[in-house]
Amino acid sequence: MQSITAVTFKEQISHLHLLDIRTPREWDDFNLGGVHIPLDQLLDRIEEVQQIPQPITVICYNGTQSYIACRLLSVKGISCQNLEGGLEGYLKI
Repeated sequence: MQSITAVTFKEQISHLHLLDIRTPREWDDFNLGGVHIPLDQLLDRIEEVQQIPQPITVICYNGTQSYIACRLLSVKGISCQNLEGGLEGYLKI
């Protein structure tokens, strides 16, 4: 599993395939686009995830849940990277 720094994420965002795993409320408050599948629905909706071009950049608020999601997706054979520090880190730069 790979990670991407907030700085690199900002530089490459227009070329990344995003999967936001935050809650619907968090998504509604602020999002960067991409596909929204909350972490608690991720495995139930794995077919949708498989349709996203890979590698997938998984994002959450602080990077912890996206790290967990990337580990789950990697076990399923899906190429992904975790946004280090999450959206919190991205918004600080």
